Amino acid sequence: MKVFVTGASGFVGSAVVQELRQAGHQVLGLARSDASAQALVTAGAEVLLGDLNDLDSLKRGAAAADGVIHLAYNHDFSQYEAAAGTDSSAIAAMGSVLAGSGRPLVVTSGFAGFALGRPATEEDTPGAGVRASEQAALALVSQGVRASVVRLAASVHDAGDHGFVPYLISLARQKGAAAYLGEGLNRWPAVHRRDAARLFRLAVEHGEAGARYHGVGDEGVALRDIATIIGQHLGVPVVSKSTEEAADYFGWMARFAGLDMAASSALTQQRLGWQPTHLGLLEDLEQGDYFAA
Repeated sequence: MKVFVTGASGFVGSAVVQELRQAGHQVLGLARSDASAQALVTAGAEVLLGDLNDLDSLKRGAAAADGVIHLAYNHDFSQYEAAAGTDSSAIAAMGSVLAGSGRPLVVTSGFAGFALGRPATEEDTPGAGVRASEQAALALVSQGVRASVVRLAASVHDAGDHGFVPYLISLARQKGAAAYLGEGLNRWPAVHRRDAARLFRLAVEHGEAGARYHGVGDEGVALRDIATIIGQHLGVPVVSKSTEEAADYFGWMARFAGLDMAASSALTQQRLGWQPTHLGLLEDLEQGDYFAA
């Protein structure tokens, strides 16, 4: 099949493109710069110039494909509401082209809206904090779109990661200490980038309309354990920060540092035959690549 991928040159998207190509699929990737376009060409994908604000480009991409994987997102958390609005508009635009066709649209969500005291499952309904993309995608099912959602772990790890964990490492270097909030027992789910890429491929190939899938390898890694490894590798103390101290140490990440987002992927593994096979987050950190200068 021919798959239109937004965010195709990004950290996760580039792995998804490789996974799709290796499985024999054609890929049409959205690119907003010449550098991104060249990276896609090198990866064997076709290129469509555009971005999330160019709804016409998104519609053209969806119209030209047998299915869509939507990964692009503005991760500027200082503009959280604006980013959510842009994302919902992008999903609606692509959905308008796919309506009535039964073609798949796989959209990315997360776990920030869950606070269950146990690992969240695919059957759990998120709270208000979840990305609006989930509701926007599933609303398309009634319009004849085979829309499904991949809830992606808070930490998608591998070489080249530029997400939460590298930010924690950078903070530890700057401030001379690796920190966690309170007792540090709150848990973040994690998944290796290659495992996540395979899940997106399976979802676009076989995902059911209205389904939620969990891109989770580690159900929950305690923030204190992450901080401990960071401290060991950097040779800095590992310390607890109070809620009052969180903003000063963590900056924009203070809103996430205390969240407990543990999640299970048992139903996803059962329904799609997906099995995480790569390193877990702590093992990946112990390899040392995250700490290279």
